[in-house]
Amino acid sequence: MSSKSSKCIDGLVASFAAMAVMANAQSKIKNNSAAETSARQERLQQLVNDTVQFTLDRFADKKLATNQLAVTLVDLRDPQAPVQASYRGDTQIYPASVVKLFYLVAAHRWMEDGKLPDTDELRRAMRDMIVDSYNEATHYIVDLLTDTTSGPELPPAEMEVWINKRNAVNRYFASLGYTNINANRKPWCEGPYGREKQSVKIHQPNRNLLTTDATARVLTEIVTGKAVTPARCAEMMKLLARDPFAKSTEPDDQAHGFTGRAIPAGAKLWSKAGWTSETRHDAAYLELPGGARFVLVTFTTGHANEREIIPTVAGRIIESMTK
Repeated sequence: MSSKSSKCIDGLVASFAAMAVMANAQSKIKNNSAAETSARQERLQQLVNDTVQFTLDRFADKKLATNQLAVTLVDLRDPQAPVQASYRGDTQIYPASVVKLFYLVAAHRWMEDGKLPDTDELRRAMRDMIVDSYNEATHYIVDLLTDTTSGPELPPAEMEVWINKRNAVNRYFASLGYTNINANRKPWCEGPYGREKQSVKIHQPNRNLLTTDATARVLTEIVTGKAVTPARCAEMMKLLARDPFAKSTEPDDQAHGFTGRAIPAGAKLWSKAGWTSETRHDAAYLELPGGARFVLVTFTTGHANEREIIPTVAGRIIESMTK
């Protein structure tokens, strides 16, 4: 063999050896990263478990049951590698006004796709739906999203066309991989009436349903700029911004009556709450002074007038995230 051929073979061997070393190093990095993520997830799940047990113990005298609480926590300190943990996170629960988050995202998707004109009236309704949580504004947006309206009862064939249209928001989120949710009903105070009531009687599920996991996902996607577009996410975040430190005469407003009750000085809050005679919920994103960033969704049922359950959950999470 010539010295030239020998040098070529030696070079190839050296190259293959270098590639093997690099591949081995990359594999170790990948394995270390996976192990680190797994450890973070385990710690976060333990935090959720401990927080839920602490809350159940604290409100035992109020008969807070294990099936009356659901929590999902998403740690966003590394936004490129979020970690999630939950308690009953996949349980379907009536979401009250928290469903308006899904209608907000859908409205921006429709506008982005040119299916919905960006008008002053739509913008007014979106603001009123999220900032003031007005049901009437939500009714208007649901009509626009689904090309349906409330009104008198419909013949059976027309009713089926109507409900198919009304499921437009469900189909959109299903296309993104969302499961176990129903977002096709208008939120009511005294209603529904007419075809809305007709649909409630014949179409299941007959009310909106969300999970804390799905809610945490949609809020996380807004926070991280992944819902529709980053620019539209920034617009949504403006509507979700809350000031828990401002004076308020309403103890149950979205800034003061829910997660905001536990916010420490210097922290920032974005949220969408929901409250009925049977439920009290909050979907919140917090940024703490020490750099912690997380989404916390807490749903409660059967204790709608108990103002301290949600801030108790939030307070324990905040305390741990601050360490």
